[in-house]
Amino acid sequence: MKFEKFACYRFWFLVGSQDLYGKETLDKVETHAQILVNSLDQAPALPFPITYAGTMKTSTEIEHIIRLANGDETCAGVIVWMHTFSPSKMWINGLSLLQKPYCHLHTQFNRNIPNAEIDMDFMNLNQSAHGDREHGFIAARMGLPRKIIVGYWEDLDVQQHIGSWMRAAYGALISKQLKIIRFGDNMRNVAVTEGDKVGVQIQLGWQVNTWGVGDLIREMESVSEKEIDLLVQQYQEEYEMATDQIESVRYQAQEEIAIRRFLDRENAMGFTNTFEDLQEMRQLPGLATQHLLSLGYGYGGEGDWKVAAMTALLKTMTADLNNGTGFMEDYTYDLEGGNELSLGAHMLEVCPSFASERPRIEVHPLGIGGKEPPARLLFEGHPGKAVLVSLVDMGGRLRLISQDIEVIKPILPMPNLPVARLMWRAAPNFKEGTQMWILVGGAHHSTLSFDITEEILEDWSELMGIEHLHIGKESSVKELKQQLKISDLIWRIQVR
Repeated sequence: MKFEKFACYRFWFLVGSQDLYGKETLDKVETHAQILVNSLDQAPALPFPITYAGTMKTSTEIEHIIRLANGDETCAGVIVWMHTFSPSKMWINGLSLLQKPYCHLHTQFNRNIPNAEIDMDFMNLNQSAHGDREHGFIAARMGLPRKIIVGYWEDLDVQQHIGSWMRAAYGALISKQLKIIRFGDNMRNVAVTEGDKVGVQIQLGWQVNTWGVGDLIREMESVSEKEIDLLVQQYQEEYEMATDQIESVRYQAQEEIAIRRFLDRENAMGFTNTFEDLQEMRQLPGLATQHLLSLGYGYGGEGDWKVAAMTALLKTMTADLNNGTGFMEDYTYDLEGGNELSLGAHMLEVCPSFASERPRIEVHPLGIGGKEPPARLLFEGHPGKAVLVSLVDMGGRLRLISQDIEVIKPILPMPNLPVARLMWRAAPNFKEGTQMWILVGGAHHSTLSFDITEEILEDWSELMGIEHLHIGKESSVKELKQQLKISDLIWRIQVR
């Protein structure tokens, strides 16, 4: 059974052949294709259903099926495989129309060559080794972006690559529908939270619009006491109530209900706000934002709409995993030589999906913004391998930056720090990793995810046509500088 949210979409599997081989061979191709697709559809590594869309034997059939795929809102992408030799000129018209993500699976039905049984009939039937090369040429000749996966279709690594690409393709589809609400503007004089929202909508599909904080306040005024009672009860079930300042908790519930109404009414997946623009709101949303993050919404502090969108998107692409994805900020360091660590937190809005234990609801002064002490969730993040992701506007182009990190149990209890927190080691090491992050323009806000992978990010970036720079254990400052020079040249040419 596929994850319910993902089961609304499916991927179409197209098999390539031609009429040359006769009915008996084509019947076997059909049988093999159905066995392969049915098996992949049951594979746990594939998060989405996969449907056999037919064996393509003519250019007319190919063009017809591509038009159907383009027009089917539930089709999230197409996977193609050449069982026999399928002359690629007959794919030109269909592929030129393709508007869905495209994966080329290079495999064959049989794992091994059957020594005693192999003859020319077997060879004519099982021609993927050169059929897929013929197909690969025409995609390369046409300059089509596609994912190429090579290996035996029953192997776990092949299925994992297909599953990763499916998540990226789904992310590309969701990106075209993504809406972010900004309550007020971004924090004054901050550069990285700015960006070309029109350009981003043209390229990524994101709709980023602003509502006044007064609009949110009026929405809060319409929230009933009964609604607040029910949400506070939910808080008590999910978290440890470690405060007797219940009115602060109730105010956070009132804020959450109003924000969620706004988001759902506008069909938005995330939001931003800033402590500089609260007007008559008594508290900056803390617990309210954290609980919304736990429900899958995106968030960006200080008006950072790009990180709000990326957080919503990554949460959506990995919604069946839920090991932790959320808004994050590099706050301060522990610079013990040879064991340097980053402390990540924010004033309030750290997602409880990171928690290593049951989060506690506490109320503390914020120390900035001049408002009432807000209720918030406190916890330590759980350890594990994760990725930091930052999307920045470089002026004329977008750059997605990702860095591998290892989250550890915080080395200090920090009893007087009233925020949720994580600690991590950056790849390849603190000095080089941090230097490279700064070198490429990585923001102080990011999305931290235990679920997203480098492969998914790379595939998504290619599907969206944006630059992607990765910092991992094999990265070096010298090589990254060279990569930046080449990348800058390529992207400047493309912009022109």
